[in-house]
Amino acid sequence: MDINSILKEAFLKEASDIHITPGVPPIYRIHGRLVRTDDSILTPEMVEEFVRQITNENQFKILEQKGEIDFSYGIKGVSRFRVNVYKQRGSYSIAFRIIPVNIPPFETLGLPPVLKEFTKLNKGLVLVTGPTGSGKSTTLASLIDIINKERDVHIITLEDPIEYLHRHNKSIINQREIGSDTLSFADALRAALREDPDVILVGEMRDLETIAIALTAAETGHLVFSTLHTIGAAKTIDRIIDVFPPHQQQQIRIQLSTVLQGVVSQQLLTRRDGKGRVVATEVMIVNPAIRNLIREAKTYQIQSIIQTHQRQGMITMEQSLIDLYKRGFITREDAFNYATDFDFMQRLLSA
Repeated sequence: MDINSILKEAFLKEASDIHITPGVPPIYRIHGRLVRTDDSILTPEMVEEFVRQITNENQFKILEQKGEIDFSYGIKGVSRFRVNVYKQRGSYSIAFRIIPVNIPPFETLGLPPVLKEFTKLNKGLVLVTGPTGSGKSTTLASLIDIINKERDVHIITLEDPIEYLHRHNKSIINQREIGSDTLSFADALRAALREDPDVILVGEMRDLETIAIALTAAETGHLVFSTLHTIGAAKTIDRIIDVFPPHQQQQIRIQLSTVLQGVVSQQLLTRRDGKGRVVATEVMIVNPAIRNLIREAKTYQIQSIIQTHQRQGMITMEQSLIDLYKRGFITREDAFNYATDFDFMQRLLSA
């Protein structure tokens, strides 16, 4: 048994993730569910050998020092993989995420068409949010691909690790990987401002420094895309502001109210027929009313604006879930389980 054979089989079975851990055989996540393979049970020694096969000397040294490492790995003719190797109970485990070789066309993702409007902006901040494994990277790659094909601009992506590979098209595009091309998101973002970018993709706004520089980049005439692990526009705004100390929060509210252009929150649900997954999406397009609510610390009122502005392309998570339920894609139970406002969901079902 070798790691490439395991990964090739996972790819052929349309798995999204592969778990390699001692004490069990390789495990695939297929359409959201964990599936055990019929392979032999893995030993700590086998897993360590796999780790050595996929890491170089420097990566293995970092793993030994820190106890975990993120990087990308590719098998020619098969696919690329996002990899996290980590120590647990004195041995190694590996989590792989399959990254499609080709960037999926926007039209195939089941996302609201209004999202394409964000690709036409010249400046501001657009956030794609959701839990791990909700398709944020794919959504962003698709939006960046649209810009790359349609606009004559310079795009810089900062990723940990690089997932989808972009080729120069109408735009020129440079992709930098945290850990190999640069030390951190904050360092790379600070440097990016001196690299004549028009569009900047920040893989994740992880800390105060990165968020602060991203806001400044958006404020100084750049179009910035990034992600957060939040569900819902209001919670996303609150999360950003709460990162900062109390004495800075009002200034950040003012800055965010000026630069934020939109928030897209998404969740992936298993289809009721078991044939793959489907995306539920909340879309907030920032208008003057929302800017005022952000500035005045009244984010709790944002949801009602999204609910009543569907004609402008906005949609709440609950409205999206109800639409998927009524079209037969998901069960009523899943619609409720993935909702964030149960009272509103109940009213929608009763309407």
